[in-house]
Amino acid sequence: MADLIPVPDPADPRLADYVRLRDVNLRRSLEAAHGLFIAEGEKVIRRAIAAGHPVRSLLMARRWAGPLADVLSGLDAPVYVVDDAAMESVTGFPVHRGALASLERLPLPPVADVLATARRVIICEDIVDHTNIGAIFRCAAALGVDAAVLAPRCADPLYRRSVKVSMGAVFALPYARMTDWHNDLPMIRDAGFQLLALTPASDAEPIDDVKPADRRALLLGSEGDGLSSRWLDQADHRVRIPMDETARERGVDSLNVVAAAAIACYALTRS
Repeated sequence: MADLIPVPDPADPRLADYVRLRDVNLRRSLEAAHGLFIAEGEKVIRRAIAAGHPVRSLLMARRWAGPLADVLSGLDAPVYVVDDAAMESVTGFPVHRGALASLERLPLPPVADVLATARRVIICEDIVDHTNIGAIFRCAAALGVDAAVLAPRCADPLYRRSVKVSMGAVFALPYARMTDWHNDLPMIRDAGFQLLALTPASDAEPIDDVKPADRRALLLGSEGDGLSSRWLDQADHRVRIPMDETARERGVDSLNVVAAAAIACYALTRS
Protein backbone atom coordinates (compact mmCIF):
# COMPACT_ATOMS: atom_id res chain seq x y z
CA MET A 1 0.00 0.00 0.00
CA ALA A 2 1.12 3.56 -0.69
CA ASP A 3 2.44 5.43 2.31
CA LEU A 4 -0.22 7.45 4.10
CA ILE A 5 1.18 10.89 4.89
CA PRO A 6 -0.51 12.71 7.81
CA VAL A 7 -0.86 16.45 7.15
CA PRO A 8 -2.12 18.30 10.24
CA ASP A 9 -1.85 21.81 8.80
CA PRO A 10 -4.52 22.70 6.18
CA ALA A 11 -2.20 25.46 4.89
CA ASP A 12 0.47 22.91 3.97
CA PRO A 13 1.56 23.69 0.37
CA ARG A 14 1.40 19.99 -0.52
CA LEU A 15 -2.39 20.35 -0.45
CA ALA A 16 -2.45 23.19 -2.98
CA ASP A 17 -4.25 21.11 -5.64
CA TYR A 18 -7.32 20.91 -3.39
CA VAL A 19 -7.68 24.51 -2.24
CA ARG A 20 -11.12 26.20 -2.42
CA LEU A 21 -12.83 23.69 -4.69
CA ARG A 22 -16.01 25.78 -4.94
CA ASP A 23 -14.20 28.90 -6.16
CA VAL A 24 -14.89 28.52 -9.89
CA ASN A 25 -12.55 31.29 -11.06
CA LEU A 26 -9.66 30.06 -8.94
CA ARG A 27 -10.18 26.46 -10.00
CA ARG A 28 -10.30 27.37 -13.69
CA SER A 29 -7.01 29.21 -13.38
CA LEU A 30 -5.28 26.65 -11.18
CA GLU A 31 -6.43 23.58 -13.08
CA ALA A 32 -5.58 25.08 -16.46
CA ALA A 33 -2.13 26.13 -15.25
CA HIS A 34 -1.27 22.71 -13.87
CA GLY A 35 -3.27 20.49 -16.22
CA LEU A 36 -5.15 18.80 -13.42
CA PHE A 37 -8.68 18.02 -12.30
CA ILE A 38 -10.26 16.75 -9.09
CA ALA A 39 -12.26 13.53 -8.68
CA GLU A 40 -14.47 13.18 -5.62
CA GLY A 41 -15.58 9.91 -4.05
CA GLU A 42 -14.42 6.31 -4.28
CA LYS A 43 -16.41 5.32 -7.37
CA VAL A 44 -15.42 8.38 -9.40
CA ILE A 45 -11.75 8.09 -8.40
CA ARG A 46 -11.73 4.46 -9.56
CA ARG A 47 -13.29 5.39 -12.91
CA ALA A 48 -10.85 8.25 -13.47
CA ILE A 49 -7.86 6.01 -12.83
CA ALA A 50 -9.33 3.23 -15.00
CA ALA A 51 -9.69 5.78 -17.82
CA GLY A 52 -5.92 6.28 -17.76
CA HIS A 53 -5.56 9.60 -15.96
CA PRO A 54 -2.26 9.67 -14.02
CA VAL A 55 -2.69 10.39 -10.30
CA ARG A 56 -0.89 13.40 -8.83
CA SER A 57 -2.03 12.76 -5.25
CA LEU A 58 -4.93 11.72 -3.04
CA LEU A 59 -6.41 13.61 -0.10
CA MET A 60 -8.53 11.58 2.29
CA ALA A 61 -9.69 10.80 5.78
CA ARG A 62 -7.90 7.76 7.19
CA ARG A 63 -11.13 5.73 7.25
CA TRP A 64 -11.03 5.57 3.44
CA ALA A 65 -7.74 3.65 3.39
CA GLY A 66 -9.64 0.35 3.68
CA PRO A 67 -12.23 0.83 0.88
CA LEU A 68 -9.49 2.15 -1.44
CA ALA A 69 -6.83 -0.37 -0.41
CA ASP A 70 -6.61 -2.02 -3.84
CA VAL A 71 -6.19 1.38 -5.52
CA LEU A 72 -3.56 2.51 -3.03
CA SER A 73 -1.60 -0.73 -3.36
CA GLY A 74 -0.53 0.08 -6.92
CA LEU A 75 -0.28 3.83 -6.55
CA ASP A 76 2.93 5.77 -7.14
CA ALA A 77 1.67 9.07 -5.76
CA PRO A 78 1.43 10.67 -2.31
CA VAL A 79 -1.65 9.99 -0.20
CA TYR A 80 -2.30 12.85 2.20
CA VAL A 81 -4.38 12.03 5.29
CA VAL A 82 -6.27 14.76 7.14
CA ASP A 83 -9.08 14.94 9.65
CA ASP A 84 -12.54 16.16 8.65
CA ALA A 85 -11.97 19.70 9.96
CA ALA A 86 -8.76 20.10 7.96
CA MET A 87 -10.44 18.66 4.86
CA GLU A 88 -13.20 21.26 5.09
CA SER A 89 -10.69 24.03 5.76
CA VAL A 90 -8.71 23.17 2.63
CA THR A 91 -11.58 22.53 0.21
CA GLY A 92 -14.11 25.03 1.55
CA PHE A 93 -16.94 22.55 2.18
CA PRO A 94 -17.66 19.27 4.02
CA VAL A 95 -16.45 16.42 1.79
CA HIS A 96 -19.00 13.75 2.65
CA ARG A 97 -17.49 11.18 0.29
CA GLY A 98 -14.26 11.38 2.26
CA ALA A 99 -11.71 11.04 -0.53
CA LEU A 100 -10.41 13.30 -3.29
CA ALA A 101 -7.88 12.69 -6.02
CA SER A 102 -5.90 15.15 -8.10
CA LEU A 103 -5.34 13.70 -11.57
CA GLU A 104 -3.67 14.83 -14.77
CA ARG A 105 -5.74 15.79 -17.79
CA LEU A 106 -5.16 13.95 -21.04
CA PRO A 107 -4.97 15.85 -24.35
CA LEU A 108 -8.36 16.18 -26.04
CA PRO A 109 -8.58 14.58 -29.49
CA PRO A 110 -9.57 16.63 -32.54
CA VAL A 111 -13.28 16.75 -33.35
CA ALA A 112 -12.72 14.70 -36.52
CA ASP A 113 -11.14 11.86 -34.53
CA VAL A 114 -14.07 11.68 -32.11
CA LEU A 115 -16.57 11.61 -34.99
CA ALA A 116 -14.68 9.02 -37.04
CA THR A 117 -16.38 5.93 -35.60
CA ALA A 118 -19.49 7.56 -34.09
CA ARG A 119 -23.06 7.23 -35.38
CA ARG A 120 -24.95 9.14 -32.70
CA VAL A 121 -23.46 12.25 -31.11
CA ILE A 122 -24.55 15.23 -29.05
CA ILE A 123 -23.24 18.73 -29.76
CA CYS A 124 -23.51 21.22 -26.90
CA GLU A 125 -23.56 24.96 -27.57
CA ASP A 126 -22.74 27.23 -24.63
CA ILE A 127 -24.07 25.02 -21.84
CA VAL A 128 -22.19 26.82 -19.08
CA ASP A 129 -23.55 25.15 -15.95
CA HIS A 130 -21.19 22.44 -14.71
CA THR A 131 -23.99 20.44 -13.11
CA ASN A 132 -25.92 20.39 -16.37
CA ILE A 133 -22.96 19.33 -18.50
CA GLY A 134 -22.19 16.49 -16.09
CA ALA A 135 -25.81 15.32 -16.07
CA ILE A 136 -26.02 15.49 -19.88
CA PHE A 137 -22.91 13.34 -20.20
CA ARG A 138 -24.44 10.82 -17.81
CA CYS A 139 -27.67 10.67 -19.82
CA ALA A 140 -25.85 10.40 -23.14
CA ALA A 141 -23.53 7.65 -21.94
CA ALA A 142 -26.40 5.69 -20.37
CA LEU A 143 -28.58 5.89 -23.50
CA GLY A 144 -25.99 4.80 -26.04
CA VAL A 145 -24.73 8.06 -27.53
CA ASP A 146 -21.28 7.48 -29.02
CA ALA A 147 -19.58 10.84 -28.47
CA ALA A 148 -19.98 14.51 -27.58
CA VAL A 149 -18.70 17.70 -29.17
CA LEU A 150 -18.56 20.93 -27.15
CA ALA A 151 -18.61 24.50 -28.40
CA PRO A 152 -15.69 26.61 -27.13
CA ARG A 153 -17.65 28.26 -24.29
CA CYS A 154 -19.22 25.10 -22.88
CA ALA A 155 -18.57 24.17 -19.26
CA ASP A 156 -15.62 21.91 -18.49
CA PRO A 157 -16.69 18.23 -18.17
CA LEU A 158 -13.68 17.65 -15.88
CA TYR A 159 -14.60 20.37 -13.42
CA ARG A 160 -15.15 18.65 -10.04
CA ARG A 161 -18.90 19.27 -9.98
CA SER A 162 -19.34 17.99 -13.55
CA VAL A 163 -17.39 14.82 -12.80
CA LYS A 164 -19.32 14.23 -9.59
CA VAL A 165 -22.78 14.70 -11.13
CA SER A 166 -21.89 12.50 -14.09
CA MET A 167 -20.79 9.71 -11.71
CA GLY A 168 -17.71 9.30 -13.89
CA ALA A 169 -19.60 9.20 -17.21
CA VAL A 170 -17.28 11.98 -18.43
CA PHE A 171 -14.62 9.25 -18.61
CA ALA A 172 -16.84 6.88 -20.58
CA LEU A 173 -18.08 9.20 -23.34
CA PRO A 174 -15.44 10.36 -25.85
CA TYR A 175 -15.57 14.10 -26.41
CA ALA A 176 -13.79 16.93 -28.18
CA ARG A 177 -14.05 20.70 -28.15
CA MET A 178 -14.58 22.89 -31.20
CA THR A 179 -12.07 25.61 -31.88
CA ASP A 180 -14.38 27.74 -34.04
CA TRP A 181 -18.02 28.04 -32.97
CA HIS A 182 -18.84 30.07 -36.06
CA ASN A 183 -17.60 27.64 -38.71
CA ASP A 184 -17.17 24.15 -37.22
CA LEU A 185 -20.78 22.98 -37.41
CA PRO A 186 -20.75 22.48 -41.22
CA MET A 187 -17.71 20.23 -40.76
CA ILE A 188 -19.89 17.83 -38.81
CA ARG A 189 -22.49 17.76 -41.58
CA ASP A 190 -19.68 17.19 -44.09
CA ALA A 191 -18.72 14.12 -42.04
CA GLY A 192 -22.12 12.67 -42.93
CA PHE A 193 -24.20 13.65 -39.91
CA GLN A 194 -27.82 14.75 -40.03
CA LEU A 195 -28.03 17.81 -37.74
CA LEU A 196 -31.06 17.93 -35.43
CA ALA A 197 -31.50 21.19 -33.51
CA LEU A 198 -33.54 20.70 -30.33
CA THR A 199 -35.90 23.59 -29.62
CA PRO A 200 -39.22 24.08 -27.79
CA ALA A 201 -40.58 26.09 -30.76
CA SER A 202 -44.10 24.97 -31.65
CA ASP A 203 -43.35 24.94 -35.39
CA ALA A 204 -40.46 22.47 -35.03
CA GLU A 205 -40.96 18.84 -36.06
CA PRO A 206 -41.64 16.22 -33.37
CA ILE A 207 -38.32 14.46 -32.99
CA ASP A 208 -39.80 11.02 -33.70
CA ASP A 209 -41.25 12.22 -37.02
CA VAL A 210 -37.88 13.00 -38.62
CA LYS A 211 -36.76 10.35 -41.08
CA PRO A 212 -33.77 8.57 -39.51
CA ALA A 213 -30.30 8.83 -41.02
CA ASP A 214 -27.29 6.59 -40.61
CA ARG A 215 -25.40 9.27 -38.68
CA ARG A 216 -27.20 11.82 -36.52
CA ALA A 217 -26.07 14.71 -34.33
CA LEU A 218 -28.32 16.31 -31.70
CA LEU A 219 -27.69 20.02 -31.07
CA LEU A 220 -28.38 21.19 -27.50
CA GLY A 221 -28.50 24.88 -26.58
CA SER A 222 -27.80 26.93 -23.49
CA GLU A 223 -29.92 26.72 -20.35
CA GLY A 224 -31.70 30.04 -20.85
CA ASP A 225 -31.71 31.10 -24.47
CA GLY A 226 -31.43 27.72 -26.18
CA LEU A 227 -29.60 27.35 -29.47
CA SER A 228 -28.32 30.41 -31.29
CA SER A 229 -30.11 31.49 -34.44
CA ARG A 230 -26.99 30.60 -36.41
CA TRP A 231 -27.02 26.97 -35.26
CA LEU A 232 -30.79 26.72 -35.71
CA ASP A 233 -30.42 27.96 -39.28
CA GLN A 234 -27.58 25.55 -40.04
CA ALA A 235 -29.44 22.46 -38.80
CA ASP A 236 -31.07 20.01 -41.20
CA HIS A 237 -34.14 19.80 -38.97
CA ARG A 238 -35.44 21.79 -36.02
CA VAL A 239 -36.97 19.21 -33.67
CA ARG A 240 -39.02 19.36 -30.49
CA ILE A 241 -40.21 17.05 -27.76
CA PRO A 242 -44.03 17.03 -27.96
CA MET A 243 -45.58 18.32 -24.75
CA ASP A 244 -48.83 17.18 -23.22
CA GLU A 245 -51.80 19.14 -24.57
CA THR A 246 -52.60 20.48 -21.12
CA ALA A 247 -49.02 21.53 -20.30
CA ARG A 248 -49.43 25.15 -21.31
CA GLU A 249 -52.60 25.40 -19.23
CA ARG A 250 -50.44 24.35 -16.27
CA GLY A 251 -47.88 27.03 -17.08
CA VAL A 252 -45.31 24.56 -18.45
CA ASP A 253 -44.05 25.22 -21.96
CA SER A 254 -40.65 23.50 -21.94
CA LEU A 255 -38.30 21.13 -20.13
CA ASN A 256 -34.98 21.95 -18.53
CA VAL A 257 -31.96 21.12 -20.68
CA VAL A 258 -31.06 17.92 -18.81
CA ALA A 259 -34.55 16.43 -19.00
CA ALA A 260 -34.84 17.44 -22.64
CA ALA A 261 -31.42 15.95 -23.42
CA ALA A 262 -32.35 12.64 -21.81
CA ILE A 263 -35.59 12.29 -23.79
CA ALA A 264 -33.95 13.42 -27.04
CA CYS A 265 -30.96 11.09 -26.58
CA TYR A 266 -33.38 8.19 -26.13
CA ALA A 267 -35.11 9.11 -29.39
CA LEU A 268 -31.78 9.66 -31.11
CA THR A 269 -30.39 6.24 -30.25
CA ARG A 270 -33.59 4.28 -30.92
CA SER A 271 -33.85 5.31 -34.56
